[in-house]
Amino acid sequence: MTHNSPPRHGRYIALYTTADHPCSYLQERLARTLFVDPTIHVDNTTYQALIDQGFRRSGDHIYRPTCRGCNACVPVRIPVDRFTPDRSQRRNWRSNAPRIGLRDRPAHFEPDHLRLYRRYLEHRHPGGSMAEDTSEDSYRRFLVDPWGGTTRFIELRLADRLIGVAVTDILEQGLSAVYTFFDPALSELAPGNFAVLGQIELARRLGLPYLYLGYWIAESTKMAYKERYRPIEAWDGREWKGFERGEKLRVD
Repeated sequence: MTHNSPPRHGRYIALYTTADHPCSYLQERLARTLFVDPTIHVDNTTYQALIDQGFRRSGDHIYRPTCRGCNACVPVRIPVDRFTPDRSQRRNWRSNAPRIGLRDRPAHFEPDHLRLYRRYLEHRHPGGSMAEDTSEDSYRRFLVDPWGGTTRFIELRLADRLIGVAVTDILEQGLSAVYTFFDPALSELAPGNFAVLGQIELARRLGLPYLYLGYWIAESTKMAYKERYRPIEAWDGREWKGFERGEKLRVD
């Protein structure tokens, strides 16, 4: 199915809807995905407009869920100047910041990144669709190959040992967290949380107002953690607005 939709600045682009397919996050549910025409060039202004309407990026595909009778996937973002870490996040930062270095690099292929990515998927997502193909080609398509925007790899290094990589896109109004992977043997350090805190700090240094975290899914243990970052705003299909813990969101 194809139809046109305008980002906020007025440019019309073609969108394509997939057939129903198994949901990646909620068992026994079917999902549908809305994709931006992959043949068009998406500049940074258009990308920002799409992100501001709840879209995300995976490789060179920009997409948004459009599931029948389900709106569990809620786009969320953190207004970085108003972010106030909770006790656990303060403890994470105090413990990790003195010993884990954050190194901001361009999006280039590195063999040690790929090795870490494979270990992460094997331990954290065994049997998942992503773990079925951890070839170099698949990894490059997902995170490395140029797609038109500005992407950075934020390395997490412990005594110069690579322990994590946070992949993030630089937008006009913020950073968009694409994917994070880390050494599963060091999970007790909560490197995923540290990577989010590091991206918040990077957005502040760059003078960008938001960190876009992707989809918050209250019913998914893998995605529910995002609401712990406060304050947080959600896209309800019409506007971005703050919401409190436990508040039922109406998403159009």
